Amino acid sequence: MQLEILRRMTGGQRLKLALEMTDLGREFARAGIRARQPNWTERQVSRELLRIAFWPDPLPDGLP
Repeated sequence: MQLEILRRMTGGQRLKLALEMTDLGREFARAGIRARQPNWTERQVSRELLRIAFWPDPLPDGLP
């Protein structure tokens, strides 16, 4: 049933759904970081999200 629904969607609708799912995944990841580090600022949470997504090591200090 789900596959049939996806097939009936336009390309734009599928793209919108993919972007919404990406945003939701990012918010789940942020929630996990906050749960592990409840005292971190939003900036620290954002930096950790970037580190997890793109680098195996901590980000350089010079990045915002």
